[in-house]
Amino acid sequence: MFQMMKFLILVKVILGEGWHRDFHHTAFDFFSPPDFKIRIGIAGVPADKVVKDTATIDDDWLPVWNEEFKFQLRVPELVVLWIKILESDPGSSDFGGQACLPVSELRTGIRAVPLHDKKGINTTM
Repeated sequence: MFQMMKFLILVKVILGEGWHRDFHHTAFDFFSPPDFKIRIGIAGVPADKVVKDTATIDDDWLPVWNEEFKFQLRVPELVVLWIKILESDPGSSDFGGQACLPVSELRTGIRAVPLHDKKGINTTM
């Protein structure tokens, strides 16, 4: 059965700012700044689930991506946009932080998204 797209959201990942204050300078790499990437995805009904990655920005505490992602949604009422910060190394990625946002609560415009650890504690305070 073919389902029509009901909703399209465009998410632009601009930059990661303030992370040098949020993470200890040796939290990821011992001798160099971290290599950050963003994994962004949709959680919802199976037809809406998708995961996308930004490029990895090497050795930078202030990574700038300016990457856009389009998500076609069929049941936007049940969708959560999740964002995960990863420090990318060959063969593995270290967890940096995460945020989950109900799509029904998103509004047009630029937003700063606070990060949380795996237990849901705000890491940007």
